Amino acid sequence: MNAETPTTQTTAITAAPCCGPTCCATDSADSKAEPKETSPFDAATIQSAVRAKYDAAARAVAAGKPGSSALGCCDGTSCADPITADLYSTAETLGLPQDTLLASLGCGNPTALAELLPGDVVLDLGSGGGIDVLLSARRVGPTGKAYGLDQSDEMLALALANQRQAGATNVEFLRGAIENIPLPTATVDVVISNCVINLSGDKPKALAEAFRVLKPGGRLAISDVVFLAPVPADLKKSVELWAGCVAGALESEEYRALLEDVGFEAIEIEPTRIYQAEDARAFLAGTEVGGLGGRLEEIGGRVGAAFLRARKPGGRG
Repeated sequence: MNAETPTTQTTAITAAPCCGPTCCATDSADSKAEPKETSPFDAATIQSAVRAKYDAAARAVAAGKPGSSALGCCDGTSCADPITADLYSTAETLGLPQDTLLASLGCGNPTALAELLPGDVVLDLGSGGGIDVLLSARRVGPTGKAYGLDQSDEMLALALANQRQAGATNVEFLRGAIENIPLPTATVDVVISNCVINLSGDKPKALAEAFRVLKPGGRLAISDVVFLAPVPADLKKSVELWAGCVAGALESEEYRALLEDVGFEAIEIEPTRIYQAEDARAFLAGTEVGGLGGRLEEIGGRVGAAFLRARKPGGRG
């Protein structure tokens, strides 16, 4: 189904903020599954820490540095950490503002693997500087639309600047939390996300919200960090690691169970990268994770990036 005539809106919509424990810690009866030992902090604490990290990443980009430098994964002038490096081809990024690349903090390239059709309406959860939104907007064309949702005001400002520079008119950025998406039910053809669901303190609610806004037959296509094997529980208990996309990860089969519980079908989970101990060491360099040291060997080979596909029942096959 085609979208409405493309919008030229260039200001972020301010949704009702979701920032307190009664709003985001959600104990909704609609959530049928609870993640196992994935939330050692309450949801509001996690959300605040993540927002602060990504605000800092946006400020780093404004200063001409990679956004990853604010996460402690590089020296502030260059960054080749194993999670965010080499995700996009030169052909894909040709013509995009340089700041979209500096701000890229994902772990994959969902737009390259997702089925995006002309006229589709796409929503990117945790859109950051807007790279996946702008790439999606190209794919869906002038009759489609690409939304980006982010909770960081500084990232939204950066994304809007990138939108203007790219001249994208079928793009709109929204302010809000992925656990409380400010869009009506059944309005989106494809939901994408890039290393963001694992940052949520209430993953069942985030996935249920993605399900809600999808049209019948709509597709979920996300890149995320997953545990490929069990990791000692105490290594999941650092909020610094959580904000760095590691400690908030789910085991792949747990992820599948949560997707099934909220109603998704045709679920596929495809590992795309497996991180070793030296990768973890490079990514976490400079972070205050207190005393991990040699224990990073316990992470090696057990954490990776994966591409997850799923579909909402109904609609076209």
